[in-house]
Amino acid sequence: MRLGVLDIGSNTVHLLLVDAYPGARPVPFASHKRALSLVSFLDENGAINDAGQTELLDFVHEAAQFAINHHAEDLLAFCTSAIRESANGEMVLARVVNETGVQLTELTGEQEAGMTFHAVRRWFGWSADTILNLDMGGGSFELALGGDEFPSVAHSVPLGAGRLTREWLPEDRPSIQKLKEMRHYVRDVLAEPAAELRQFGKPSMVTGTSKTFRSLARITGAAPSADGPYVKRVLRADSLKLWTNRLTAMSWDERVELPGVSAIRAPQLLAGAVVALEAMNALKVKSLRICPWALREGLMLRRFDHVLFDSTAPLSSSVGVGEVALGRASALSLAQGSTVL
Repeated sequence: MRLGVLDIGSNTVHLLLVDAYPGARPVPFASHKRALSLVSFLDENGAINDAGQTELLDFVHEAAQFAINHHAEDLLAFCTSAIRESANGEMVLARVVNETGVQLTELTGEQEAGMTFHAVRRWFGWSADTILNLDMGGGSFELALGGDEFPSVAHSVPLGAGRLTREWLPEDRPSIQKLKEMRHYVRDVLAEPAAELRQFGKPSMVTGTSKTFRSLARITGAAPSADGPYVKRVLRADSLKLWTNRLTAMSWDERVELPGVSAIRAPQLLAGAVVALEAMNALKVKSLRICPWALREGLMLRRFDHVLFDSTAPLSSSVGVGEVALGRASALSLAQGSTVL
């Protein structure tokens, strides 16, 4: 079947179409995305203004038509902190469904952490044993740990790279004092969740997900994306510390010249590096593995789990038969079911 996943994030809005069936690896078919920072459209009351709503509605219309044109059979549509934390988030969600017919499911931070962890578990498998995953978005930072399909504990804190850049480092080449103040703030916010996670002992594997973690790994020497998803990529705390200092002295334009850094994320890279380094220090992590799967893949995999177990076909018939005719669930009901931790 062809499944569409529409992700309304803090920096980009992205529709990904994949071909798969239950038990198979999702294979990307087509993608449609746009750089859209909804938080830049917030008014003085923290509400998404009319211009931002228009941009969002235009893209959702485009995405829905793109999915139809490419014969998507089902669509999962979700949003995270950009809409979740806006003053008029409920109104915006209602307007989207009324004007486009697309129901955006609002995920909590803990649900983001849980579904991202689910994707990491599926990627590395049971041999990874206990996993600690760190995931950095534009608005929030998630930490999740566990030994099962879903985490035993998950936290979401307001330390997204975009948020911190807006609130603490809005200018090019920020002052050392401002950076020091932000670093202390990050440490304070991380103190409680890090202390709880350390009580579970040393995890068997520490992983990092998100574009920010991939970019940080790339500038510290990891393989480029062109080498494919199966190349082992590692982010080391000592290398990250060195590059955090270098980023402090670099302008936004200079950061864009770094490998794996896009223009939209270049201003946020320093804040992302600070959070990543402080989190690794607080959790006593010397290195972490980069996982190419994250929230979108977690939702996809959960979707296919529902299709498999809701099917009238006996489970034994799914062995070695490839794609079979299976029942479908609505995008809304699936997304709600898939976010149970």
